[in-house]
Amino acid sequence: MGVSGPSPAPAPPHVAIEDHGVIGDLQTAALVSTQGDIDWLCLPRFDSPSVFAALLDPERGGRFTVRCEGATRTKQMYLPDSNVLVTRFLGESSVGEVVDFMVPREVKHADPGTMHLVRVVRAVRGQVEVDIRCAPAFDYGRARTEVDIVEGAGAFFSSAAGQLVLRSTVPLAAEGRAAVARPVLAEGQTLALELSRHGSTHPLQLIQVEALLSATLAYWQQWVRKSRYRGRYREMVERSALTLKLLVHQPTGALVAAATTSLPEAIGGTRNWDYRFTWVRDAAFSIYALMRLGFTEEAAAFMAWLEDRCTEAPSGEGLQILYSIDGAPAPVEEPLDHLCGYRGSRPVRIGNGAAHQLQLDIYGELMDSVWGYDRYGDPISYELWQALCRQLDWLQDHWEEPDHGVWEVRGPRQRFTYSSVMTWVAFERGIQIARRRGLPAPLERWRSAADGAYLHVQQGAWDPARRAYVQYPGSHTLDAGALAMPLVKFTGPRDPRFLATLERIEEELVTDSLVHRYRNDGTDGFTEAEGTFNLCSFWYVEALSRAGRLDQARHTFEKMLTYANHLGLYAEEIGPSGEALGNFPQAFTHLALISAAVNLDRALDGRPRSHDD
Repeated sequence: MGVSGPSPAPAPPHVAIEDHGVIGDLQTAALVSTQGDIDWLCLPRFDSPSVFAALLDPERGGRFTVRCEGATRTKQMYLPDSNVLVTRFLGESSVGEVVDFMVPREVKHADPGTMHLVRVVRAVRGQVEVDIRCAPAFDYGRARTEVDIVEGAGAFFSSAAGQLVLRSTVPLAAEGRAAVARPVLAEGQTLALELSRHGSTHPLQLIQVEALLSATLAYWQQWVRKSRYRGRYREMVERSALTLKLLVHQPTGALVAAATTSLPEAIGGTRNWDYRFTWVRDAAFSIYALMRLGFTEEAAAFMAWLEDRCTEAPSGEGLQILYSIDGAPAPVEEPLDHLCGYRGSRPVRIGNGAAHQLQLDIYGELMDSVWGYDRYGDPISYELWQALCRQLDWLQDHWEEPDHGVWEVRGPRQRFTYSSVMTWVAFERGIQIARRRGLPAPLERWRSAADGAYLHVQQGAWDPARRAYVQYPGSHTLDAGALAMPLVKFTGPRDPRFLATLERIEEELVTDSLVHRYRNDGTDGFTEAEGTFNLCSFWYVEALSRAGRLDQARHTFEKMLTYANHLGLYAEEIGPSGEALGNFPQAFTHLALISAAVNLDRALDGRPRSHDD
């Protein structure tokens, strides 16, 4: 192993959202670009301040680069059935690989009290020059960082906002506020780096790293083997399940909506939100998707988290729509004006102002997931049932109020159709749980509320002139949320009204298998465009398959799969030229893919759909 000359020029400024893989330790997650940069990582949790955020500002954000020089192409892959990422650097005379992983706390050989982010570099063919540059920028780049080199061991980074320890099997040097190295590996040689938040900077041994890699790989492979899915789309379904698992905060059972903040819904636009929190809606849907594949432990952990939120809710108040992962209120939304944003999309925001919105649909998604867990997991506790009854009592008093809806509009409140549909779901599922379990409940009052919500949709949201359910009574706007109606059994999949709505949505909101949420007219508080919404595109597939249009459903689904990135990952939206937009990776998209694949498989196989599906 040798050492080469000065460090090369930095990587190009903004790597595309889709040109990333994700690794994590079930407490936080890092994005790794195809160029070998870790350009997003928050520590110690998903919702903590960033230490690497070059994705949002290449100059100020900080990044951790490990790349093999001389490559003409790069490729990324996950090791089979895992969240261990391999980036391959392919050159004319050399091939190098960087293996990236984070170590879940329960993995054998891991220190349960700290974070391990490990990067292993291998010279697969020929002589490989490696460029190493670790330049953290604590607290979203607001805190000044100092670096101290520890000879023969690594580097120590410190700031008023925290510290990091970088251990290395090769010597490091200080360059400004970065730790750098330019080792040269002969064919067959390996080097390793380990980043952690605590501990001493003592020498790193390759045998320790290999043990951590083997144990981490075994952890993920053993987890994914629990999946019951054996259908046509196994690779994509299991990748989606592994991605959802990465978004679970294991200490609390909460699941974040995405690993990032402020990745834009339109380049240069202002729809840039912080998704590193637990939305009741998103988490409930995601846990239900995992449960359908057989991952009941995650569902049990979320039910415990949910019980705490319902129990803590003050008397006479509803749930918040989103929480910090420990159950605390989400922080106040604020801009980070010192960051330039992804490709100039500003403002960069932390916190989320939607936390104070009224979104009545969350009770439907919540009760639907509880109903599924009670039926297919473990019977819910009496304490959770009491807390849920209090929430349904609150909903009964407030469901007729206008709200901000599932799309979290920042314009005027309306009585959104989707919210009314989900109000019906909430009471209907509550009634079913009570009757199946013989649990005490005010069934007559719940039945009356469910009937009222149902009739409100059928009598107020159905537009005879448009032959469609509209976004809210009196509106002329179509909303792709209507695609969920047969999925939650509000209407039959071949009901004439739903089929007419499906036809209108296809005419106005669908473009080459991709579905817009709605056509924006400014009433949502924004005038700028946005991409098509991946959740709605997968809802569209499921609606088609349930309606019996199987050839079209399969074609649409398989076309949607081509919009995943090279690793099978999705952001929230897809832009005009097929680029990923919005936060990444996105739980909503991956849970909808799982549901669409399961239902499409069943329909293509000719298997009868059970009442519960």
